[in-house]
Amino acid sequence: MKRTHNFNAGPAAIPLAVLEKAQSELIDFKGTGMSVMELSHRSKPYEDVHNKASELMRELMGIPDEYEVLFLQGGASLQFAMIPMNFQKSGSPAHFVMSGVWSEKALSEAQKLGETAIVASSKEQQYTFVPEIFEDPSEGSYIHITSNNTIYGTQWKTFPKTKLPLVADMSSDIMSRKIDVNQFSLIYAGAQKNLGPSGVTVVIVKKEMLENANQDIPSILKYETHSKQNSLYNTPPTFAIYMLSLVLEWIKEQGGLAAIEELNERKAQIIYSCIDSSGGFYRGHAKKESRSDMNITFTLENEELTKAFLKESKDRGFSGLNGHRSIGGCRASAYNAVPLEACEALAEFMAEFQKKHR
Repeated sequence: MKRTHNFNAGPAAIPLAVLEKAQSELIDFKGTGMSVMELSHRSKPYEDVHNKASELMRELMGIPDEYEVLFLQGGASLQFAMIPMNFQKSGSPAHFVMSGVWSEKALSEAQKLGETAIVASSKEQQYTFVPEIFEDPSEGSYIHITSNNTIYGTQWKTFPKTKLPLVADMSSDIMSRKIDVNQFSLIYAGAQKNLGPSGVTVVIVKKEMLENANQDIPSILKYETHSKQNSLYNTPPTFAIYMLSLVLEWIKEQGGLAAIEELNERKAQIIYSCIDSSGGFYRGHAKKESRSDMNITFTLENEELTKAFLKESKDRGFSGLNGHRSIGGCRASAYNAVPLEACEALAEFMAEFQKKHR
């Protein structure tokens, strides 16, 4: 079977080795005579999977003991509401740095639950850059950022040191590079970009935050509930967590985040170099200082060429190069599982297409 060059933005590519491992264990997981999907979430075989996933998260990201690692459901979109429900205090605004659509969605949910403020925004500039420099507020509940913006192809290169707790949506670049977890009070990420299939959301939260969380909310929406129950308060997405564990094993086998980061930078540069050397035939959306290594966004000289590019790329075995429906254009999402060879093949196709249509 010939596999496609998968540049989908999410659900996204999963390492072939992980898929093959899951395939080999699908019917009989470690001699249980059952699939991992059939195991009780209270059983010892599943408990081992669950705990291993948490341990690998801690090991690979260097997560200190002062933090909890939670496996939740509902995607990052549920976190837009859970975070203010738990941590937004009366008379104490939640602050937002606006860098794209997902920042807007997070702000919209928080506005329904309490006072909010925008400390910086690049919206008027079509979100072509991340507003990394802003006046640091000294009062409020927390500051929220989106570390990588899938739709616009921008990414924080350095994270702000803030007086207030820093909260980050890292759905599209978690595990793609080394970060200092200590800079954040809460990190959350849907799994479907770099961690595995959709269905599980990882939350890394400082225990100190939990101690000061709001209590008058439903139990299922309290982080404390899931922390006390090792993310087993209700039936977790067991297969998604199993797949996440396999992906984390794969990352470790590649050499950890240092090696992954180096490779991701190489992959992105191959495609950006093609854009930059095209003489304007390809036009990147993001300003160079804010370019994402995960989502490379670009347009062509006109809409007719863009449509031709997308059609010919599909015929050549490339998948997922359409830009987001809200802005159009093209987007190559080069997440961890996208191999270097796929990026090289895309750059080669882009050069051929330009030569053919110029």
